[in-house]
Amino acid sequence: MPVSFCAEADRRVILWAAILASSMGFIDSSVTAIAMPAMRTALHASLAEAQWINTAYLLALSALVLVGGAAGDRFGIARVFVAGIWIFVAGSLACAFAQDAGQMIAARTVKGVGAALMVPGSMAMVSRAWPREQRGQALGMWAAASTMTTALGPVLGGALITWGGELGWRLIFALNLPLGLAAVWLIRGRTPGDIGQPGVRVDVLGAALASAGLGLLAWALIAPGAAWPVWALALAALAGFVLWERVAPAPMLRLGLFRNRVLAVTNLVTLVLYFALNGVMFYLPMAAVSAWGVSELEVTAAFLPISVLIGILSAPAGRMADRWGAGVMMAAGSGLVACAYAGLWLAAPGGAFWAHVVPLTALAGLGLGLVVAPLTAAAMQGAEDGEQGAASGINNAVARVAGMVAVALLGRVAARAYGHGAPGFGLEGDTAAHLAATGAAFGSIALIAALAAATAAMLALVLARPLR
Repeated sequence: MPVSFCAEADRRVILWAAILASSMGFIDSSVTAIAMPAMRTALHASLAEAQWINTAYLLALSALVLVGGAAGDRFGIARVFVAGIWIFVAGSLACAFAQDAGQMIAARTVKGVGAALMVPGSMAMVSRAWPREQRGQALGMWAAASTMTTALGPVLGGALITWGGELGWRLIFALNLPLGLAAVWLIRGRTPGDIGQPGVRVDVLGAALASAGLGLLAWALIAPGAAWPVWALALAALAGFVLWERVAPAPMLRLGLFRNRVLAVTNLVTLVLYFALNGVMFYLPMAAVSAWGVSELEVTAAFLPISVLIGILSAPAGRMADRWGAGVMMAAGSGLVACAYAGLWLAAPGGAFWAHVVPLTALAGLGLGLVVAPLTAAAMQGAEDGEQGAASGINNAVARVAGMVAVALLGRVAARAYGHGAPGFGLEGDTAAHLAATGAAFGSIALIAALAAATAAMLALVLARPLR
């Protein structure tokens, strides 16, 4: 008789382990964005180095997340999940003790590798632990608790940075140690049926080509005046990845999935919408803290409505998508995000954080609350039976790649719009010239993000019919 993945009495314990671990991964980007102004000052980091601090994490995560899921199938979901937690915590501690930008970039890369092993295993463990008839409720509990912790994370991080002085931003990384230890302790010895599948292959070459291609692409986008050989190598590595995935015996990305129109369009919507979201939310704290007189704690007011509204609206938005079609909801929500970011473009020169920026980010949160659940449903419904896990992994990877490209590309836009004056975009200053230059730089970012969100809305109209 096959051994059950876990005992019935241990299901909730495993659920909480998954919540704790996934929360560490979910809050990382938002907390890092809030901490970036303080980190740049302490580490004497340039704008390009700040971009790499964020990009290094997203690069490792987006390139390896599909391999992380396959490794869980091969070696055991819980084993790989725990290994990911240890790597993530080790990277977090290295971030806390980093003395310069180079050390921080290396530590963030380690964290990305850990997250690539940890994040796919979180939902997979919940699915394996609960029987099919109770799985939806368990995943709902996982999503609700993860949303709550994700919403509270930036607030806690902002408080530590505002009141903790030089030590504050370091503490936000060190806090991952007790969370990770708790998750490992909760799951220890509770998954006797996690034996893996020795016959499952892991696409190591595909991961290497994806990492090389994405890394070179990020380098080309971030480095001013990058030489043409860098662009050529990036495109060659990405082309090699696509060609290899067509013939690989166990591809990390099965290209045949994209023949499904729903799945292909949904991932295009994900790409451009998350490009817009990540670009604005990464550079907004830099502008607010460095030029608009806002503290790191206050800037969390721009993040909190997004997490709260997604948590509140996801269930009703899912029901509305069942009634009117996922495409309609995705188009409506993306349109609201486009309007919000267009408003940020108009409001950026004034720098009125509470009067203009916070209400507009709340409007963006309303739009995202209408989008997230229907988008996830479309990605899942677009896949054939037995390939929902792969479809979920692809959609997750697309969102991460969108964030990486947004931070890399929009940083160049911001630097060019700011100009050559001192102190530079994202560094603190109190002159009228600095305020005007920062407004121009962030306004350029917001305008591009608004156009990207509007593109997402138009793409979603292709799916503006019920998916059943």
